[in-house]
Amino acid sequence: MIFEAKTLIISFVISIILGLIIIPILKKLKVGQIERDDGPQSHLKKQGTPTMGGIIIIITMIIVVTGTYIYLSVNAENELANKLLPILLLTIGFGLIGFIDDFKKLVLKNTEGLKPSYKMIGLLIISVAYVIYLVYGLKIGTETYIPILKTYIDMPIYLYIPFAIIVILGATNAVNLTDGIDGLSSSVCAIIITCLAIIGITSQVYEVSIFASMVIGAILGFLMFNIHPAKVFMGDTGSLMLGGVISGLALYLKMPLLLIVIALVPVIETLSVIIQVGYFKKTGKRFFKMAPLHHHFELSGWKENKVVIVFSVVTLLLCVIGLKII
Repeated sequence: MIFEAKTLIISFVISIILGLIIIPILKKLKVGQIERDDGPQSHLKKQGTPTMGGIIIIITMIIVVTGTYIYLSVNAENELANKLLPILLLTIGFGLIGFIDDFKKLVLKNTEGLKPSYKMIGLLIISVAYVIYLVYGLKIGTETYIPILKTYIDMPIYLYIPFAIIVILGATNAVNLTDGIDGLSSSVCAIIITCLAIIGITSQVYEVSIFASMVIGAILGFLMFNIHPAKVFMGDTGSLMLGGVISGLALYLKMPLLLIVIALVPVIETLSVIIQVGYFKKTGKRFFKMAPLHHHFELSGWKENKVVIVFSVVTLLLCVIGLKII
């Protein structure tokens, strides 16, 4: 636990330093946020705020994981050190796809960004590679923990692999949809990953608790610039990466079903979009004032800070429940 605390603090400090360096560069490159005209009017003033800030978190992770890998290797903890790398590669891979999308939209001024089919293929390739590594590389098997029942089920391999891939793709999409208000996605993800870190510590899966601690520190450092009024947004670079981290760690712990509880806020954000689209196609009317759900509350009169606080408190309570039912 002491080691996790140290890596968290180091990540936090490095993230802040990188934020002070990278944000001015993003401003000079004019990598600015593009706001929807039909969205909350308060968001129009965010137009031009630097985005792609997720690279702050990613670079922090690369630096801290590399340093930790060297430290653990020197201290004869080679096995633990080696187990950190695949989770980092998953993080970088998803972040890279988000970065390409952001880069095309904001730097090359291609409003479409990365084609959805190309984005999905990229995410799918990385997801398949990670799941195969877990099953055949680490040989963790296909056991999946059932919360509440407090038991494991051994899924057939032909069901587990597609299931695990769907978990990863679903989580990345859910976090991406949650990223729409200053500090919302950062706060919610930090709480969820903290829950996974605690499970890693109690289960003695230290590669998860150490890696999660690094991510938490990096997110908190980024959050110093992302709280309202935000000086930078994470963009797809950050949201896809954090979705990958959350799903990747949950699968590593054999607890992907727990995400239904602890990540219920991103799940509901996703469902709100599905409901909105389906209802509109059927009736020609909107079910919510705007989707994802956080925009509905904004248009109902809630301030951004209130939405972030309420969604974060709900996530915290759900994580406490999640820890109770495992």
